[in-house]
Amino acid sequence: MLEAGQKAPDFTLQDTKGNSVSLSDYLGKKVVLYFYPRDNTPGCTRQACAFAGLYQAFLEKNIQVIGVSKDSVASHVKFAEKYSLPFVLLSDPERTAIEAYGVWQEKKQYGKVSMGVVRTTFVIDEEGKIQKIMPRVKPDTNAEEILAELSE
Repeated sequence: MLEAGQKAPDFTLQDTKGNSVSLSDYLGKKVVLYFYPRDNTPGCTRQACAFAGLYQAFLEKNIQVIGVSKDSVASHVKFAEKYSLPFVLLSDPERTAIEAYGVWQEKKQYGKVSMGVVRTTFVIDEEGKIQKIMPRVKPDTNAEEILAELSE
């Protein structure tokens, strides 16, 4: 299990333009790395739109926002275009980063047990260390909470 203070696992995944993006590309900047279950679902859409709405405020603080799910690049492209998402979305169909960050977990919904991505946000500092882990975040308030905390 990852903990605050540890070095964040590096990864390389594809963005919506088909470029390979590594976490290490962002050394020197704070990164809000959020893992979410699926494009175009109600909670994930609200979370992404909340980050989009506050994106300029994150940029002003030199903070990069990156969303990761196991959806395909094509799915991310449609999701980003539909909601005008200005930040990086990375596709992790092999669950490389998802498993490295420990967010692939057992979930219970309506009495049914399955494996899936548990909505979790990591704040990674300029040196690539995990500053904060926020498990099972609420999609509507996650972006606001992080911005408020990083503004203190």
